[in-house]
Amino acid sequence: MNYTKEQLIEALYQEYLFLCHDDFDPDEDPTPEEYLEMIKKLDYDELVEEASVDEEYTLDEYMKTWQ
Repeated sequence: MNYTKEQLIEALYQEYLFLCHDDFDPDEDPTPEEYLEMIKKLDYDELVEEASVDEEYTLDEYMKTWQ
């Protein structure tokens, strides 16, 4: 399945919000807003790389989890 850049950004942002809920370190981690601004600057391939998907954990699985 094909995803838009905007869909990838939203999924990455939702994952980050989830991760920040229990394990946010303000001295090391960007705020959710800072992270969102950072990933908006990435191109499509960089967004896919940021999602850390591969042949075992596919982009489709990632998107089903975070979309």
